[in-house]
Amino acid sequence: MRVLLTLPPDIHTLEIYKITGMKAPPLGLAYIAAVLERAGHKVKIIDTPTLEMSTEQWLSEVKSWKPDIIGFSLITPTAPRGYRAIKLVREELPDVPVIVGGIHPTFMFKEALENGADIVVRGEGEYTAAELIDVLERYGFDEERLKKVRGIAFKSKRSEKIVLTPERPPPDLDELPWPARHLLPMDKYTLFGKPIRIIHVMASRGCPYGCMYCSTSYFFGRRVRIRSAIRVADEIEEAVYKYKAKHVVFADDDIGVGRKFMTDLVAEFKKRGLDLTFACGSRVDHMTKEYMKFLYDNGCVALYFGVESASQETLNRIGKKITIEQVERVFQWKKELGGFATASFILGFPWETIDDMKKTVEFAIKIDPDYAQFTALTPYPGTPLYQYAKKYNLIEDTNWEHYTTVRAVMRGFHFTRQQLQSMIKYAYRRFYLRPAFVWRELRAGRLKDLVGVLGREFFSMVKDFVVHPLKWKR
Repeated sequence: MRVLLTLPPDIHTLEIYKITGMKAPPLGLAYIAAVLERAGHKVKIIDTPTLEMSTEQWLSEVKSWKPDIIGFSLITPTAPRGYRAIKLVREELPDVPVIVGGIHPTFMFKEALENGADIVVRGEGEYTAAELIDVLERYGFDEERLKKVRGIAFKSKRSEKIVLTPERPPPDLDELPWPARHLLPMDKYTLFGKPIRIIHVMASRGCPYGCMYCSTSYFFGRRVRIRSAIRVADEIEEAVYKYKAKHVVFADDDIGVGRKFMTDLVAEFKKRGLDLTFACGSRVDHMTKEYMKFLYDNGCVALYFGVESASQETLNRIGKKITIEQVERVFQWKKELGGFATASFILGFPWETIDDMKKTVEFAIKIDPDYAQFTALTPYPGTPLYQYAKKYNLIEDTNWEHYTTVRAVMRGFHFTRQQLQSMIKYAYRRFYLRPAFVWRELRAGRLKDLVGVLGREFFSMVKDFVVHPLKWKR
């Protein structure tokens, strides 16, 4: 079968892509493509945001390739444009089956089916997609056979009812082939808006914590599955020689949970003569000073920690399972070791006040990460937060395109949606316009990169600070 895997067209204009300035590969599609190629199918991936592809360009590419099946990968902000693209496929290629997968349709499968998808792949899609396409190739839309494919949803053409098949067990990650990077525009991925020889790697899946705002535990499961260090080293070594990669970004939520994995991986790097730098995320409760030093001493140029709040009560309520003392300790170690670390913070938990949010901003300044990320709490489908926000009627903006974490879509019990949006701007200005911070970035030679990350917002911050200085003394 000729299988076209794609992201929706024209999504590079969405906030989620415009603001970050980053271009990263769709690893999920690349994994599915690798499994399909191994099964003998002909696969094409269209990475539309990286190629900045318009709807017209995308449709022309789709039609010229003449696919037998089209598969879309959707996250919440890209879902509306995905549904529009499905409508176009229906008009131009009415006989081509459309499959939809990804985090958003996994939980909103009814919505996806009502917007033109023939079948929704729920959860991790590699083996589900392979089995599903095998059934479609052999038998077409045979409902009795489709009911035996685990991990899908479809609408019965006889009864008009949605059929939900049993969930598929998560795959053994070491049995999966490496992502099909040869189908991706590997020369176009960037960091800080600059082209850099970089490879994105997923070494594990799953998270045991189940934080109320995060989809990871509910999509990948609560059990952490870690690949073997040798398999990951093999994948990275191939990328070094094939794509001249010099930097690795681990897409895992928490590389700190697998200390043995990282020590083994670093040993593999040394044994193979791989001179690489890498960036990864971790949790403060999984970090020790010795392990942090080990990472910095062996190529880690950036650690990313989810701090979220300055309130211990909030950390407890959201299920984060960390303490303020652990946060302070880790960032003190970072200073002592001279490493680089970013901290993320979430503003707008429903029970917070404006003063609570300001305390989180001040806490960010106190622990003083190299960079700080401030986001608006966003109720993504599939999370406990989504159900909580619906229960208390807190969601005011139902346009999925706005679910980017940079735009407030819900109110709290003590603040309006507009006040939360203002707090996000306040947080960035308060943190980044400190003279000491700007001077530090200048000395480190990173100010240009920072401006690249913040984009026009940086100049807006400076202008607003100069014109309305009293506003930021409140």
